[in-house]
Amino acid sequence: MLQVETPGSFDRGLRKTVDWHLVVCYLLLVLIGWINIYASIHSTEPASIFDWSARSGKQFIWILTAFVLDIFILFVINPRLWEVISPYTYVVVFFLLVLVIFVSKDVKGSHSWFELGPVKFQPAEISKITTSLLLAMVMSKPNFRMSNRRHFLYVALIIGLPMLAILGESETGSALVYAGFLFVLYREGFSGWWLVLLGLAIALFILTLVTDWRVSVIALFVLCAGYYIQVLRHSRREARNYRRRMLYRTLLVLAAGVAMVFATNFIFNDVLQDHQRKRIEVLLGLKEDPAGVGYNVRQSMIAIGSGGVFGKGFLQGTQTTYGFVPEQSTDFIFCTVGEEWGFVGCLVVILLYVFMIWRIVTDADKSREAFTRIYGYCLAACLFMHLFINIGMTIGLMPVIGIPLPLLSYGGSSLWAFSVMIFIFIALDRQEKKYF
Repeated sequence: MLQVETPGSFDRGLRKTVDWHLVVCYLLLVLIGWINIYASIHSTEPASIFDWSARSGKQFIWILTAFVLDIFILFVINPRLWEVISPYTYVVVFFLLVLVIFVSKDVKGSHSWFELGPVKFQPAEISKITTSLLLAMVMSKPNFRMSNRRHFLYVALIIGLPMLAILGESETGSALVYAGFLFVLYREGFSGWWLVLLGLAIALFILTLVTDWRVSVIALFVLCAGYYIQVLRHSRREARNYRRRMLYRTLLVLAAGVAMVFATNFIFNDVLQDHQRKRIEVLLGLKEDPAGVGYNVRQSMIAIGSGGVFGKGFLQGTQTTYGFVPEQSTDFIFCTVGEEWGFVGCLVVILLYVFMIWRIVTDADKSREAFTRIYGYCLAACLFMHLFINIGMTIGLMPVIGIPLPLLSYGGSSLWAFSVMIFIFIALDRQEKKYF
């Protein structure tokens, strides 16, 4: 339960209960996003930044409505309500995730948007909120234990069901964000070895693609043998049963790794779609396609590199002005920052995100309530995954998978979703600090 008013307690007021550092950081990122959306389309669409028929004008409307939602969440809705309604909102949004696959139009191979007249709505953005709330509700129960298999299976289903539905929509980027919830599980007692194994599986997949399956098997065998030798060296005084258990565990990892190596070709050729295979091949240097799949990233890197240290100046970016980078107001908004504001502008934006994530984790760690703490971790994980994937995509370190930069990219669904998600946490945090 959240902190409640008790006899002798008194309201500490907005100044001391609201994390204004977090609010100001949020406002700065939204403002930077709006300015750069205008910069990315000013030469083709609007006469001014307030032109309602252009993306900058539409984004301004989304921003104003997001501010209304923020105020409503912070001052009107009882923060305790979010925990109560979390199972119901999760079920409703999951239903929408499945429904949109069958009723939506194909947009660049994706079935993820509801269209209500001029308004488009993407349930995948809202699902991050409902999944985070339900995870926080379930994992904050007094008897919850991550080591309990039934509890772990329940958590895995909460994360896995919307993730699979989003994959069914061909929204790989949005689905990949759900991998960030593993950090939340780790923070709440999930064994770090599972994260190591996940990293090992990814490394084997890449190594098999760029070299040969024999190289991957040899590397895996050397790694497992080295690990078990270290176990023997440091467990001479341990019971024989412990060494035997570690041997079985090492052999199991070896067998799973070998299976992963031999499954790589099947996954790559039969599971991934053609455009996904091409993007991975370009990313790993297996193929060169500067005029096709690699065009977006190539132009994005040119735009960022041409900005130099201080950038070319607002509305002065040539790559931006002449529209060389597709989707520059959405998925590739960061290259607008790089070209017009340079390395310094990019650094400021990244530091604002880092500060926001750090502030959220810090507030979550100080929380007395498990629900607030876990929800804060979920929020930080979602922000980090979006930041890592989007910026990695624009500088050629990640495949192009279509994912917005939080609060900066054009789009009402993304802006509303992250605004609601952030201010739910601010409201939960304020409720705890409100009385003493």
